[in-house]
Amino acid sequence: MRRSLHVKFTLADSRSRYPVALMAQTLLLIAGLSACQSETPPIQGTQKQQSPVVTSVTDMSGYPLLPLERLMAQPQYSVPQVSPDGRLISWIGPLEGSPNLFVADVSNPTAARPITQYTDDGVRATDVSGNVLYRWHWDSHSIIFPRDYGGDEHWDIHIVDVTTGEVRNLTPMEDKAVEIIGYGRKAPDELLVKIEVFGQGQPDVYRLNLMSGETELVMPNSGFLGFLADNDLNVRMGVKYSAQQGLDFYRLNSDGSWENLYQVTADDLPAFSTAIYQKMIRFDQANEHVYIYDAQNRDKAALVKINLNSGELTLLAEDDRVDIAGVLYHPVENRVQAYATTWLRNKWHAMDESLLPDFKRLGEISEGDWHVLSRSDDDRYWIVRYRLSHEPTAFYLYDRGDGSRSITAQRLFSATPQLEGLELSKLHPYIVTTDDGFDLVSYYMLPPWSDPDQDGMPNEPVPMIVLVHGGPSDERALFAFGALLHWFANRGYGTMYVNFRGSAGFGKAYMNAQTAEWGGRMHQDILDQVDWAVSRNIADAEKIALLGGSYGGYEVLVGMTMTPDVFACGIDIVGPSNLEVFMPHWNVDTMSVRLGGDPRTAEGREFLRSRSPINFAGQTRNPVLIGQGANDSRVPQDQSDTVVEKMQAAGVEVTYVVYPDEGHGFLRPANSNAFNAIMEVFLANCLGGRYEPIANQIEGSSTQVPVGVEHIEGLAGALARRTDTGLPKDKALD
Repeated sequence: MRRSLHVKFTLADSRSRYPVALMAQTLLLIAGLSACQSETPPIQGTQKQQSPVVTSVTDMSGYPLLPLERLMAQPQYSVPQVSPDGRLISWIGPLEGSPNLFVADVSNPTAARPITQYTDDGVRATDVSGNVLYRWHWDSHSIIFPRDYGGDEHWDIHIVDVTTGEVRNLTPMEDKAVEIIGYGRKAPDELLVKIEVFGQGQPDVYRLNLMSGETELVMPNSGFLGFLADNDLNVRMGVKYSAQQGLDFYRLNSDGSWENLYQVTADDLPAFSTAIYQKMIRFDQANEHVYIYDAQNRDKAALVKINLNSGELTLLAEDDRVDIAGVLYHPVENRVQAYATTWLRNKWHAMDESLLPDFKRLGEISEGDWHVLSRSDDDRYWIVRYRLSHEPTAFYLYDRGDGSRSITAQRLFSATPQLEGLELSKLHPYIVTTDDGFDLVSYYMLPPWSDPDQDGMPNEPVPMIVLVHGGPSDERALFAFGALLHWFANRGYGTMYVNFRGSAGFGKAYMNAQTAEWGGRMHQDILDQVDWAVSRNIADAEKIALLGGSYGGYEVLVGMTMTPDVFACGIDIVGPSNLEVFMPHWNVDTMSVRLGGDPRTAEGREFLRSRSPINFAGQTRNPVLIGQGANDSRVPQDQSDTVVEKMQAAGVEVTYVVYPDEGHGFLRPANSNAFNAIMEVFLANCLGGRYEPIANQIEGSSTQVPVGVEHIEGLAGALARRTDTGLPKDKALD
């Protein structure tokens, strides 16, 4: 039943004024690194014998239609952290609908108070790879965090006093992006930051005073991509692309000269990239070694340390199935104490034997996957996250005691308390092996009434949504709790959360197999998994939707335009449509190899056109919904504008939704709520599930629908009734 990718290629005008991006964030926020003590066996494809069908997508008695507002409400508690002195706990939660910072005393976590008062898109919790963006100052009296403007990623560094709530923007620099590259205990009132004219690369390094906001130039750029600073805020290393399109790491000598210390080849670069996006690179306490991921002479990325004087590499940890997925460092001494691996589920491995009793206790607190998010400097208090696929993510305060007190674990809160107590479905892992030998480790979820014994085999095939992650090279589908999946399940849909060649974490060969395969074998990996689910009577072949953001959005456009008979509909969120145009800050040589075509040559442009959905828009047969942020600096709006125009011209049923105050994804709650409401009606029209009619969900959002409003029932009326766009008065919509 294997489908193959057959493309009818006709040359079209694929010129575009703007570039596209590769490394980008997952927009659907359902994955993240986690850990567990044992793995759930994957589905092996054995069908259970069933009596006559007793349920269907229209027979949902006993399972009420849950309000979208409840299912997809923003988390009440995100990324909790404990202060270095162990007195306070912080987290990000909604304040009048906008994410803000809260703190509470560690002895009374329920007595929380907000310390920021933002009313717009608020405080961002994590970056594109799930790394926590805010952090405590060493003195435990203030918190440092970045803010951008309407999602444009022109970051400024802010600091807030946790007692007074006074917030200061330390770097109000127009058209410049600021990023922290170093915190130092020996200079606690200073940071090292890199500052660049946005989009131009080659940042300079400055010392930033947290008290005055003054900056002092430390390292003017001389062709480096970036710099690494040690624990004392000294620039120690610089990174450049090599002539062979790998990365060269240079050591800064005492005389000011640069010396090549470590090289990452072009073949090793994709696996090494995981370290960059996970903020893995770290100096030891003595500033004599640096910890990194390394894939030289091995397929799976291992954890190693490099001697900064000799360049000698020491292997610390590796796994024969997957890349190292995370590292636990001592909070003060910066030594490696444990590492994580992720195959079907995450698992932590203690390297410091003193942690073995703690790991055993953490495994007994809950059956969920646990992950240590934060530790106090004295290592007494840990914030630990627990994840199950069918229960909201929970956070615990683990008190290791102080000699006079026993060890305790206190449940603090769950991320989404509004979802506690619901009968929710479980996530089932499965593995599909490609004809060239790659194991596609992925997951799926079913509506609860379709699979009452939760064995992963429904009573009859269900309408299915195929969810494709972004990136692709810095993301992968993971076992986790996903409100999005449970929303779909409540409406009557299954969801396949898929990995494919190029997904992060499965080794160098797996990662590099994406080379020249965007829109090629990467798409075939998706088709093979669809066939797997259909052949096992899990998915209804006539009711399969494709959904994704960023790279996942590109895959949606590939599926809808290049294999138009497979998917009943598609939802593309900020996905690139034209690979022929590169972003200005891309290294053209490196990306030409990755994509398989050089835009500087006629042959390269022809290949890139053959993998650009914009050139096949006229082949689209089924409905498409496209969402775009006007401030998107990764996949600019022109990428969506042009493909919508071509679909319109071909008579495609396309609906185009634009948010003028968003960037690469929809962060403002009112906007994400509005798009979810539109998506729900769109899916119901396509797959036949149930939905809430659009009423007041558009109120307070900046939703614009330049094309296809008539295809979404109730949308035109909701837009006409809207009295608040959430925009400043001088930017309000007409």
